[in-house]
Amino acid sequence: MNSPSTRDAARCIQDCLTCFRTCLAAAMNFCLEAGGRHIAPVHIRLMTGCADVCRTTAAYLLSSTPFYEELCRACAAVCEACAADCDSVGKMDDCAEACRRCAESCRQMVAEEVGQTAEPMPA
Repeated sequence: MNSPSTRDAARCIQDCLTCFRTCLAAAMNFCLEAGGRHIAPVHIRLMTGCADVCRTTAAYLLSSTPFYEELCRACAAVCEACAADCDSVGKMDDCAEACRRCAESCRQMVAEEVGQTAEPMPA
């Protein structure tokens, strides 16, 4: 297991932290105030779970902790699911965009390790 490249890791860390902030703030502020489908338990759980996995992935990358590849894979999958759910609920373009950007950065980190081009993870 190799250490991530500094440039790609820095971008992925930034994207993960942006997604963490965006998802948590949207869930605790916009969604709770908007009501309706925005406060559906599955939606709130997915958003807070997404925030958690993004924060954890950033921490692993910051400390060059082993298994960051596995976390990047999980983070990409959760972010893609969160983005799709935000699209479905509506009026959450910022959150969906942050999730997709983070998912792409995480896929790039994994692709870098195996020498591949990043491809979207299956839904």
